[in-house]
Amino acid sequence: MSQATEEFFAALPAQAPAVLRAPVTGTLQIDLASGNRTEHWLVRLSPGAATVERARGPADAVWSSSADLFERLVTGRAQAISAVLRNESTFRGNVMLFLVFRRFFPTPPGVRDPRETAREQAGRA
Repeated sequence: MSQATEEFFAALPAQAPAVLRAPVTGTLQIDLASGNRTEHWLVRLSPGAATVERARGPADAVWSSSADLFERLVTGRAQAISAVLRNESTFRGNVMLFLVFRRFFPTPPGVRDPRETAREQAGRA
């Protein structure tokens, strides 16, 4: 497993209060495949809290991805919904967990809030 992925999962509990504001509760299992090996992560989400463990278990949803794709997601070089729509990863179960979990991923490098860009352009006019 890449260091970026390890750091991403380690940081989830600290980021949860800012990210998990919606009243969504459930368990998401994330399966990351690399060659003939699959690592399993179990993420329990609730409003303002997340717990993470390396395990398989009963889950409300399962997201399967390659370890390489997941590293691109955690570094902002790929988008989760796009990956699922392109069938690069699969998801089954409670879709709300996926939609909430994707908020943990960073924005792509160099992306700025369009409101900031508009304010800068208005200031130059």
